[in-house]
Amino acid sequence: MSISPSPQSLPQALASAISKRTQFLAHAEENDTNCYRIFHGTVEGINGLNIDRYGEAWLIQSFHQSLTEEELVQVSELLTQQTPLPVIYNDRSNKNSRVLNPLSDENETFATSEQKMQENGILFSSKLRHEGQDPLLFLDMRVGREYVKAHSQDCSVLNLFSYTCGIGTAAAVGGASRVVNIDFSSFALAAGKKNAQLNHVEDVCEFVQSDAFPALRQLAGLKVGGRRNQKLPAYPKLAATQFDLVFLDPPRYAKSPFGIVDLINDYQSLFKPALLTTKAKGTIVCCNNVAKVDRQAWFDSLVRCVEKQGRQVTHHTWLDCHEDFPSFDGNHPLKIVALTLS
Repeated sequence: MSISPSPQSLPQALASAISKRTQFLAHAEENDTNCYRIFHGTVEGINGLNIDRYGEAWLIQSFHQSLTEEELVQVSELLTQQTPLPVIYNDRSNKNSRVLNPLSDENETFATSEQKMQENGILFSSKLRHEGQDPLLFLDMRVGREYVKAHSQDCSVLNLFSYTCGIGTAAAVGGASRVVNIDFSSFALAAGKKNAQLNHVEDVCEFVQSDAFPALRQLAGLKVGGRRNQKLPAYPKLAATQFDLVFLDPPRYAKSPFGIVDLINDYQSLFKPALLTTKAKGTIVCCNNVAKVDRQAWFDSLVRCVEKQGRQVTHHTWLDCHEDFPSFDGNHPLKIVALTLS
């Protein structure tokens, strides 16, 4: 089934998106950035279709409907006219978002091999097909990595739900004295270690494979508990510690014996212990990627939670996604705010 109502609509939408990014692309090249979004389909005309540059490749991903062979040829021609690179297509239109389509032997070898890309001069590893689902770096979080790099000099940094440690790597490159990356996935942390090594900051970075709930509660000096009638698995033991900068970027929803991550109904279950790990005059950067969560209501709930702990938000900064991730009326689903606490 065609993703577009006519053979011309997709090429026209892509050509328009590329045209709108002229200044952005020039700026990216000047700043040693070769990973970015060239087409954000939800806003730019083809819902569920994203096209990104990941280093030395173009990556097309469809999440709602598959591209036809004709559409794939048309899109590939436009992309290679822009920059002649291999084009990898990942059809993820099934309900579980897993990649459906086979590739040619040459493209399969390329897509499953480790590549390098750079963002503002920071090197990151990339693999367009692997045992997970996403290509190892979330490009819309660029603004978060930029903020952390700019505010990490001589700071201790806690990176929660670190995935492949892009935030932690940026902090270390920015001069952090200590970076603790915490994630449950050994695969993601292994990629994070490679990122640290690529940038020669492995001596600054620590990698803790743990469920976020026991890790956070220990760091905050709180008792580790679990959900009712759940047997608690083993977890790494951590000493109570506070950090100059804490980065909190949880998934929309996740369940474990230790607790439930729910960004719609219970952000506070993570935010409270995270703010307790934040030093006085320190900063906690909070992220919420759920579109239906109202930005102001979410911010107000964070402030109330801080005040319940007898502290104050002395300054806050909203971090808005860059122009390669356009949004409707400036309301991007990904909300990021940096809170400085008393």
